[in-house]
Amino acid sequence: MTESLQFRTEYPLQALNTFGLPAVAEYYTEIHAADQLKQLEQWLKHHPMPLLLLGGGSNLVLADRVPGLVARIMIRGWQLSDLPGDHVRLRVGAGENWHATVERSIRQGLYGLENLALIPGTVGAAPVQNIGAYGVELKDRISAVEVFDRHEHRQRDLTPEACRFGYRDSLFKSSEPERYVITAVEFCLARQFTAEVSYAGLRDGLGDGPVTPERVFDTVCRIRRTKLPDPLDIGNAGSFFKNPVVSVEKYEQLKHRFQNLVAYADTGGYKLAAGWLIDQCGLKGFALDRAGVFAQQALVLVNLGAAHREDIEHLSMHVQKVVQERFGVILEPEPRFYP
Repeated sequence: MTESLQFRTEYPLQALNTFGLPAVAEYYTEIHAADQLKQLEQWLKHHPMPLLLLGGGSNLVLADRVPGLVARIMIRGWQLSDLPGDHVRLRVGAGENWHATVERSIRQGLYGLENLALIPGTVGAAPVQNIGAYGVELKDRISAVEVFDRHEHRQRDLTPEACRFGYRDSLFKSSEPERYVITAVEFCLARQFTAEVSYAGLRDGLGDGPVTPERVFDTVCRIRRTKLPDPLDIGNAGSFFKNPVVSVEKYEQLKHRFQNLVAYADTGGYKLAAGWLIDQCGLKGFALDRAGVFAQQALVLVNLGAAHREDIEHLSMHVQKVVQERFGVILEPEPRFYP
């Protein structure tokens, strides 16, 4: 029997967003099973209001007061089935911790996710952003995304093509952000390890010796810990800005002016390193009100203590303005400002 949803009012969200912003939800509930989503829709039918789906809160910049209902997705689950050859299908509940899922997959001899270690958040939030790191994007490992379709009021599986994955983007983020509730994610993983070490920083970090999944996992974790602050120590949402993609012409103009420009060939142009752009503007360690640019990694904005949404917003806009004035490039934030 499906457990009834419990709704609370004026619920504090400070511990549920990695920036540690003092947000309060007008209404709050927790979803522990996909069957409860029909209850959720019934409740919203009788109490029409905005709905915010919350995973690990690692990609959000919340206002002090969040109107409407915040529903935290806490669906668990881990199901394995064999595929032809050495591949397996792994279906994981949307509420599972992402890093713990990567770690568990390696322990069970399932490979393909090791480059994505230590990214904060939940499994269900990962496809929304199409997370990526060190040469791997999540879309390359997904075989299906299980969703509750709020328009059709039913469970269904979406193919990777239907998810419209892009660079830090997806159907769930841009095209139809209110329609689907992700309840599980299905991965296609391998029992035979094939290393993905095209990213120079990862290759350098691995050094000499055999390249094993455990060493890739450990190296990724070590590199990330040296660059990114732990949200438990200092509030942040990880990399705050997307790496901007510019035309070949714009790249050549910038390369002529800045000989040490950090860029990578991308479809139809070049992807610039946003952290390098910010660093070159002298903003590493810069503080504005109660927010700052992390001193060890310019791509990360941090809560310096008691920061509110407006502090993060002001700092973000300042960084964008300075970078645009110097390089003529517009930086786009990765996190979602809500509402």
